[in-house]
Amino acid sequence: MSPFFKIKTYLNYWLDAVDEHSLHAPFLFDFYTNTIRRETGELIAIENLRKKLLKDERTIEVTDFGKGSKHTNASTRKISEIAETSLTPAKHASLYHRIIMARKPKTIVELGTSFGINTLYLAQYPESTVYTFEGADRIADVAELSFEFAGAKNIELIRGNIDQTLYSTLSRIPKVDLAFMDANHRLEPTLRYFELLLSKSHHKSMVLVDDIHDTPEMEQAWKQIRKNPLVYVSIDLFRCGILFLDPSLNKQHVVLRF
Repeated sequence: MSPFFKIKTYLNYWLDAVDEHSLHAPFLFDFYTNTIRRETGELIAIENLRKKLLKDERTIEVTDFGKGSKHTNASTRKISEIAETSLTPAKHASLYHRIIMARKPKTIVELGTSFGINTLYLAQYPESTVYTFEGADRIADVAELSFEFAGAKNIELIRGNIDQTLYSTLSRIPKVDLAFMDANHRLEPTLRYFELLLSKSHHKSMVLVDDIHDTPEMEQAWKQIRKNPLVYVSIDLFRCGILFLDPSLNKQHVVLRF
């Protein structure tokens, strides 16, 4: 992706973004001040694991099912290189952790495990089960080791192409309380996965969409997703989008500083 696209999209975000002083809806004001902007520390054990991955010079075979590397098309890559470009930043992983602890979802679906750092943040609510999907088998191997290292017992890792695994897994899950989408960055699969997740959602469900301004296709997907009739509140934080499906909320789209 050209640097110009990145600069343009961030400039548009910067010009549109507001803070709590522009939020009149009590729900949005509370969510922004007490969850999004609340200062919490990183989880040290998980961040120590991130540091290990960023220094790991071992190479693994990588199968790309859609997202792709932003820097190389090589099928054999260093773990450190993959970690550098694919792991959720600590700032955002901490945000997702705050959301989890505030909302207390019992069933969480994550599309795009990578090495499991974000998964571990999502899995901190002990009464939850996290179903996380990873298409690249060797990356999934590393994620499994991450979960073992952290002692996580509430994570189920589903391997294989999400085109095949998502539907079959959702068929055995009664409902999805929170979904995190960070897998395929193309328009059609993103919209298809969203519709599948909606089929298992309820009015208190939330959907988090990562990299909403990463590519033109992701921007288009984000615009279509937030206009879905079942979406009542959408929040743009530049890197990620947050969707609420609660019909008791007034329809609103906001761009917020983060």
